[in-house]
Amino acid sequence: MLFGPKEKILFIGDSITDCDRQGSAAPYGDGYVSMTRNFLLAQYPELHLRFVNKGIGGNTVRDLADRWERDVIAERPDWLSVKIGINDVWRGFRGNAHEAVPLEEYTTTLRELLVRTATETGARLIVMEPYMIERDRTNPMRNRMDEFGAAARRLAAENNAVIVRTQAAFDTVLEHTNPGDWASDQIHPGAPGHAVIALAFLRAIGFEI
Repeated sequence: MLFGPKEKILFIGDSITDCDRQGSAAPYGDGYVSMTRNFLLAQYPELHLRFVNKGIGGNTVRDLADRWERDVIAERPDWLSVKIGINDVWRGFRGNAHEAVPLEEYTTTLRELLVRTATETGARLIVMEPYMIERDRTNPMRNRMDEFGAAARRLAAENNAVIVRTQAAFDTVLEHTNPGDWASDQIHPGAPGHAVIALAFLRAIGFEI
């Protein structure tokens, strides 16, 4: 398992990471971040790991850039997990095309944020793929999301980051189920869908039972 004693793991992203972490489910939310934290604390109590959730619903990579100093650099994490890109794509398919983020801008901005974090804090990096819970890869939004996922994987490789194959995890469960079994809008999962994400994360960091 990659995490070491007393390390701080910071998660940042959009609503999938947020999950009411500033409301009734404070401070970790009630999604994959909380699930991941619970399993890590239960399996590795001797490590005394620390967790921070900085997800904010509706965020794109532009929003992350605006709050990076406060929500990442100032926190001085040992590990940073970034899950961003869904809104960057989704806005272009939900009547808010002017708010969608072009792939080149997404790639450039996320690269700058990853490099800055590693340089200024020494944090090790985890990049999580954006996803759409849709098995038809010719679906226009799924096709676009795959392009962003490929960019996330390239950036992870460039920056020696751990890659969490979130889209691949949903593709696997969709071999036996329907998209509506996981999320009514193909994006925001219920608890079982968050478990899919948490398991993908745990596998990527070498969690062992």
